[in-house]
Amino acid sequence: MEEDLIRERYELSGERIARIPQETDVKEPYREYFVKMAQFASLCKTVMDAVLSGEFAAWDGERLKLLNRQLYEDILPGAYEESFANPVYACKRLGKRLGRLLSFLYAEIRGDIVYAFEGRLFDMVICHEALIEIYNLFEAEEEPGEQSVRDVLYWYVSDYCDVTLPYRVRESLDPSMDFAKRIIMESDLGDLSYLYRFGEFISGQETGLAAFLNRLPEETVKRMADTFTEGYIRGFEVMGRDLSIKKTVVIRYPLGMERMIRKAVRNLEARGLSVILPRTAVNSVNKSPAGRNGYASASPNRQYDYDHRYDSAVYLDKAFCDRKLSVLKAAYETYRKEAAAYAGPAVVEGFGEPGFKPMNKKEAFAFTKRQQKLYLEYRNASMQVVNRYIPGDETSFTIIAFPVPAIGPGFEAIFARTIEINTLDYVKYQRLQQRMIDVLDLAERVEICGRGENRTHMNVCLAGLSDPSRQTKFENCTADVNIPLGEVFTSPRLAGTDGILHVGCVYVGEIQFKNLTITFENGRVTSFGCDNFVEKLPHTASEKEKEEAVKAGERLVLQEIMHQQEHLPLGEFAIGTNTTAYAMAEEFSILDRLPILIVEKMGPHFAVGDTCYSWSEDSPMYNPDGKEMTARDNEISILRKEDLSKAYFGVHTDITLPYKELGRLCAVMGDGTRTDIICDGRFVLPGLEELNEALEG
Repeated sequence: MEEDLIRERYELSGERIARIPQETDVKEPYREYFVKMAQFASLCKTVMDAVLSGEFAAWDGERLKLLNRQLYEDILPGAYEESFANPVYACKRLGKRLGRLLSFLYAEIRGDIVYAFEGRLFDMVICHEALIEIYNLFEAEEEPGEQSVRDVLYWYVSDYCDVTLPYRVRESLDPSMDFAKRIIMESDLGDLSYLYRFGEFISGQETGLAAFLNRLPEETVKRMADTFTEGYIRGFEVMGRDLSIKKTVVIRYPLGMERMIRKAVRNLEARGLSVILPRTAVNSVNKSPAGRNGYASASPNRQYDYDHRYDSAVYLDKAFCDRKLSVLKAAYETYRKEAAAYAGPAVVEGFGEPGFKPMNKKEAFAFTKRQQKLYLEYRNASMQVVNRYIPGDETSFTIIAFPVPAIGPGFEAIFARTIEINTLDYVKYQRLQQRMIDVLDLAERVEICGRGENRTHMNVCLAGLSDPSRQTKFENCTADVNIPLGEVFTSPRLAGTDGILHVGCVYVGEIQFKNLTITFENGRVTSFGCDNFVEKLPHTASEKEKEEAVKAGERLVLQEIMHQQEHLPLGEFAIGTNTTAYAMAEEFSILDRLPILIVEKMGPHFAVGDTCYSWSEDSPMYNPDGKEMTARDNEISILRKEDLSKAYFGVHTDITLPYKELGRLCAVMGDGTRTDIICDGRFVLPGLEELNEALEG
C-alpha cells in the first residue's frame, strides 16, 4: 500500500512539473528558473520511467552518451557562468535574497540523476514536491519572502532526514545494495557504453582510462588487483586484528578502473568478504565539505562542487543537528549487525588532473561561526556513534593510487611506473627503515630545515620509551594499509614541538596549494596561509586587494586543511623513503600532480589533526622486529580517558616537504649531539645509501 502511495505521489508531482513550462503565472526572471528546473526534472523522470519499466536496459550506447551530455551540460565549465546552479549567476538574475536559495534547490534536484538511474522513487518524489511547494509560493506572490522559501527548504531536509540519512548508512554497510557491483561484474567491459549506466558524468577521462585498462595484459591487471587486496588483508595482520569476524568491505574508486575492480572483488570474495560499492553522496544532508566519499567520475566542474560545499548552511541549526544525530543513532541501531560485520574501506585514488584554483564567491553559502561550532560538535558526536557500532580497533583499510589520462601525454608510461612503485620490495624497505628507526629511537627530537627558498624550520619532539629493548617510537610502514610503501611515522610529543612548515607547492585533496605556510607552537597550529590568491593579483593591485588575497588564502587553508578548526595539533610526523616515486615525479615533471598518498612517501611529512591511531590507541602495535610501537597517543588524544569530545577532531591532513626543498633532517639526542639522516635531499645516515640510487639515476 505504501509503495502504491509513493507511486501515486510520483505520478502527480511529475504531471504537475510537466505543466510548468506552459504556464505564465510566475513572472520573469523567476519563470525562466522554474522552466529550466521543470525541464531537468522531467528529463530525469523519463529516465526513471524507463528504469522502472525495464526499458532502460535496452538503451544503446549512443542514446546513453547523449543522455549523459543532456544531464550534465548545464554545469560544465562552458555553460556554468550562465547557469542557475552558479550562485553568482542565480543572484544576478534572481536577486541576492532568493538567488542563492534557489541555486541550492537546483543543486539538490540534480540528485534526480542518481535517483533515476538507481530507481529511487521516493527520493525523487520528495525533491519534486519541494520544487512544487516553492513554485506555488511564486504563483501566490510576485516575489515571496526569503524566509518563506528558506522554511520550505529547511523542512524538506529536516522532515525527510529520517529517510535520506538511514539510506546513506545502509548503502555503506549492506551488500544487497549492489547497483554498481552488478554493472561491474555483469557488463561487457569491452563495450565502454557500460560507463554511462552508473549515472555519473562520463568524459574522455573515464572512457580513456577504461580503454587503457582493456589493453593491458591480463597478468598486469591481476598484479594491480592482487597488490591492492593483499595490502588490505596484510593490514589486518600487521595491526593484529581478526579479519575472520568480518563479512563486508567497501571499495571506493574512480570510474574507468572496472577491469581491476572486478578482479579485486573476486579476490576479496575468495577471502569471505562481500564487497559494497557506495557512490559518493548526492544530497546536501549526506555530503561533506571535505569532499567526495564513494565511487565517482571526475567532477564535471570542480568550481560547482566548491560553490556548493557549504549548502547545508541553509538549514544547519541546533534543532537540525539534534535531529540528525538522533536519526544517525537510530540508523546504526537498525543496521547494527551489518555495522559489526564491516571490515573497513579499500580505496583506489586517481591522480593527475591539473591543479584546481578555486574562486571564493560571496554569493555561495558559508557557515556562520555559530554554524561552524554546531557542525564540529555534530561531527564529533557522530564519530562517537559510528565508533560504538564500528569500533576503530576492529577495522583496517588500504589505499592505493593510479594516474588518470588527464596527467598528459606520458600517461601510459607513468601508469607503468606507478605499478612498479606500488609493488616495490617491502622486505628491502623494511630493513632500511629499521636502520633509521634505530637511530630515531635514541633521539629526543627531530630538526627539519628547508633549503633554497623553502623557509621550513621545525623541531618535532618525540615520545619517551620506558623500555627501549621492547619499545619503539616509530612505526615501520611498508605496503599494507598505505600503498606505495616507504615511511616511518610517529605521534609527536606536542610540548616543545615548534616552528614553521613551508611547502612551495602541494596537493591537499583536489586543491593545489602554493607557498603553504603553517606555524606551530607547542604542537598546535597558531597561524597559516597560502599564496593561491596572491599570485592571481595584477602588478597594479592595491594594498587592500593584497590584504584581501592574503585573507582569502587563510580562509582556503582553514577550510580545506584545518577543516574550520584554527588550532589543530600536529598529529603525525613521518619520514618518507620512497625515492623511486620521487625519481618518477622528477622524470615526468609531475610532482605537482601527485596525490598526497604518494607524495607523503617522498620526504618528511606532517599531519595536522588526529594521530594515525585515533580511536584505537589502546590496541598494541608491533613492528617487524617485535618491538611495540608505543607512541600512539599525544597530550590531546589521551584526553579520551576523561572526555571523548576533547580528544578527537575528525581531521588528519598530511603535508609533505619534498626532498628537493629539504636542507637537513637530523635526530637530536638528549645531550645535544646530532645525527644527520637527510642532507640536501639525500640520505646520509650510514646504511641508507641504497635509497639514493633512484635519485642519482
